Amino acid sequence: MAIRDAFGLAFSGATEAGFAPYGQAVRELQCFIGDPVKSVDRAIAQDPGFVMAHVFKGYLFGLATEPEATAVARTCHEAALPLAATTRERAHVSALGNLANGHWHQASGILRDIAIDFPLDAVALQVGHQVDFFTGNARMLRDRIARALPSWQADMPGYHAILGMQAFGLEEMAEYAQAERLGRTAVEIEPRDGWAQHAVAHVMEMQSRQRDGIAWMRTDPEAWTKESFLQVHNWWHLALFHYDLGETGEVLALYDGPIYGTRSTLALNMVDASAILWRLHLGGVDVGDRWTALAANWVPKASGSNYAFNDAHAMMAFVGAGLDAPARTLLEAQREAMLGGDDNAAFTRDVGHPLTLAIKAFGEGNYAETIRLIRPIRAIAHRFGGSHAQRDVIDLTLIEAALRVGDGALARALTTERSTARPDSPLSALFLRRAADLSEN
Repeated sequence: MAIRDAFGLAFSGATEAGFAPYGQAVRELQCFIGDPVKSVDRAIAQDPGFVMAHVFKGYLFGLATEPEATAVARTCHEAALPLAATTRERAHVSALGNLANGHWHQASGILRDIAIDFPLDAVALQVGHQVDFFTGNARMLRDRIARALPSWQADMPGYHAILGMQAFGLEEMAEYAQAERLGRTAVEIEPRDGWAQHAVAHVMEMQSRQRDGIAWMRTDPEAWTKESFLQVHNWWHLALFHYDLGETGEVLALYDGPIYGTRSTLALNMVDASAILWRLHLGGVDVGDRWTALAANWVPKASGSNYAFNDAHAMMAFVGAGLDAPARTLLEAQREAMLGGDDNAAFTRDVGHPLTLAIKAFGEGNYAETIRLIRPIRAIAHRFGGSHAQRDVIDLTLIEAALRVGDGALARALTTERSTARPDSPLSALFLRRAADLSEN
């Protein structure tokens, strides 16, 4: 008989000995802690015919947005294809195949349907939620989980993760009060749930509650940093609160410490490093030679454009470090990517390429060109992924370009718009003062 989990879902090819490390891998991913790859590898070693173990490993690598990792995801898909599987598991194999081949939206749809039929399939929910994040689909970030939530009970394993995901989806849909309530509940249930911790941080970021955000992140950092592979991103959120308050010394200390002190070569971590240095760069803050080390780690990825969101952040580093050759290589890789048949072709064509060009133009002091390139993509920027907090850098770049080109009216209009969405932001207040100075002069 097939092994069944606590929710009654069958797992083909699994034994009790193989299912135990698989279950550990799932729990680790739900908190973003430990080493789920190592855990699922133990499951595969124990049960080579365990189809969902191969699929789960493929999901881990497919969501990494790294070319080398994507190749591993394809290998996992090939290993899963011939194995015995239930209808639900075959749908997972199909979802992985689409993800591994860059068809993010198709994978999203398959995972959506799995969760409709099996609302207690935690893997379908979490992987689908991550796909929604990488495709910038705020509506599905909320609704994918909302559809399943009534089937979950507080005493079920992993319930905290469902609440944390729902909290983030609600936040991205500007339903802040409910998002904060669910996020806090998730952290109370499982203090090590880094995604729920980050969902509450997002709420405070969007509401310009910087002091609340700093207190939230600093109250128990051990809980959300211990063995966490989301900790860099959560430290980045803390840095954002200090940045908006103009506390650049704190921002740089965080950058030199937990954000990029280890000089990670993982794109997900380098995105955060680029994003915080670029914000400082926009404000005219001297960051010393920090760009040099970061850009050096982006250089090997310049020719492998497979996720447009990463490309824009790589260009920030190249501009900051004054590296023209890899910047040109990156733009050429994007042009090639736009000829492809995967979803990244559209991510790049619609948003990624014009934004990457705009960042390069800003670095060259061509602020009018930066404005020309960014203005048409602002309303569709979600198409290339990320969160509202991450994509705020697009508006910050546009506002700063308007100020530097001397267009006080545009800068004031854009800042007023940002202030409406993020009330009481000290950074927006600074922009408005600068725009007013331009108008007076």
